[in-house]
Amino acid sequence: MTRTPSGRRASLDKQPHEVAAMFDQVASRYDLTNTIISFGQDRRWRRLTLAALDLNPGDRVLDVGAGTGVSTAELATSGAYAVGMDLSIGMLRAGRRVRPEVPLLAGDALRLPFPDESFDAVTISLALRNVVDPTAALREMARVTRPGGRLVVCEFSTPTNPAFRTVYLSYLMRSLPVVARAVASNPDAYVYLAESIRAWPDQAGLAARIADAGWERVAWRNLTGGVVALHRAIRA
Repeated sequence: MTRTPSGRRASLDKQPHEVAAMFDQVASRYDLTNTIISFGQDRRWRRLTLAALDLNPGDRVLDVGAGTGVSTAELATSGAYAVGMDLSIGMLRAGRRVRPEVPLLAGDALRLPFPDESFDAVTISLALRNVVDPTAALREMARVTRPGGRLVVCEFSTPTNPAFRTVYLSYLMRSLPVVARAVASNPDAYVYLAESIRAWPDQAGLAARIADAGWERVAWRNLTGGVVALHRAIRA
């Protein structure tokens, strides 16, 4: 049985302070580790997330679970006003050191610190599975998005090819922790992250959650053979 540093089995049952503490521990080398363990695909995923949001100059976009703000900075290249928000103070501090120009705020995805209909678009990348109640977070994102506004969720998913899925799951559970030990500031946390990916719903399962949260016209696109999926939806 694989366990987190605290001795608990890695699962999707997590409290906000536990999530924040885990990401505080990996903040110093988080972006580098992500690039290495994804074989550089994280950069492509960020570009495609930006394209799916279809932002216009002057749009207001919220990046939930922004971490160090690398994704928020990508969104700002569109000319939109991009705001990043994260639960982990350690991640935000690391981001502010290298990206002082990016607005990064502390906040909980379950209680977004913004008025209703504040944004033209909202996105969350590789972070929704780490929220205690993902459906509630998706409802909160709908609350702060104007009618007709867009949601894009970039999240790990299920590879569609059975042979590739077998290889990928083997890498996820066996090789990823080994790679993380070589490059990450807290490699044990990546055991937790690997198990959270394995336990996460597939593409159709996440689409159903998004629809249950009140979003409409939900669709998805597989990236890297389904390792990641982009889910897009519209606020009613």
